[in-house]
Amino acid sequence: MYDSDHKKYPDRVIFGSENRHDMSAWKAVRDKEFIFGQFLWTGIDYLGESGPWPSRGFYSGLIDFGGFIKPRGYFRQSLWSDKPMAYLGTYPTPGKGGKSQMEKTPSMDAWPIWNYREGQMIRVVCYTNAAKAKLMLNDREIGAVQDYNDETGIIYWDIPYEPGVLKVIGMDAVDNEISTYEIHTSKRPYALKIIPEEQRVDREEGIARIALQVVDEDGIPVMISDDEITCHLSGNARLLGMEASNNTDMSDYTDNVHRVYHGRIVAFVKLIDKNSDEIKVKCTAPWLLPTEMVIAVR
Repeated sequence: MYDSDHKKYPDRVIFGSENRHDMSAWKAVRDKEFIFGQFLWTGIDYLGESGPWPSRGFYSGLIDFGGFIKPRGYFRQSLWSDKPMAYLGTYPTPGKGGKSQMEKTPSMDAWPIWNYREGQMIRVVCYTNAAKAKLMLNDREIGAVQDYNDETGIIYWDIPYEPGVLKVIGMDAVDNEISTYEIHTSKRPYALKIIPEEQRVDREEGIARIALQVVDEDGIPVMISDDEITCHLSGNARLLGMEASNNTDMSDYTDNVHRVYHGRIVAFVKLIDKNSDEIKVKCTAPWLLPTEMVIAVR
């Protein structure tokens, strides 16, 4: 369509107004000088335009409901970024009788999880802007070095699962290492960890976004956790809502009890009394070590 329109209207300004996230959509812009850019549908997940129940929104963004970058966000970063980068995600290959995964384009939606059954066949995908990449499992190279795939924009390996540390190393054309990314097998959920985006709150705006992560006893994020979290506040503040970014979660936003999704959740806290000097936040979960923090008001 782009080519035929350009041939018919060579002076027309052409851009993509509602494009997919995949490589073929981007190559239309990259490889055709007469196309100046594209708008993606969509950039951020949003409520509404939902699919069959249970679904509360449109879940095809680069960023999820809570503001976390999704795997396909890292995929698009690999297409756009001038800074060397790499990302690893995984998912099981089909079992016996399933459609061969080798016949399908590797997924843009592979999460950085390394917890499976011993020996289970897993597809490992890498989003990178490096010329090639090699995969390391527990400090040994596994599989062959793979060149960047300009058809899909995704490098992948199919390997049997073994617990430990999975690491990808991106390399340039002459084998210099330029980027790395690794994921770890996590143990059982052990504690909650607050990752404040804002250590302090502006006295006038008065809103803080607080990210919370479930970790194991070694501090490794537990991406497979769906633990139920309770958020407690003190210091003249109120909870505006919590968001774990699970599209099928129909919980009340304003409830202070929610389940995490991929081991994490965000809480939005609003300062009520502008004369307060701090907000105290404490998060708890059954059988997990709690966490708390003090947010200074400035």
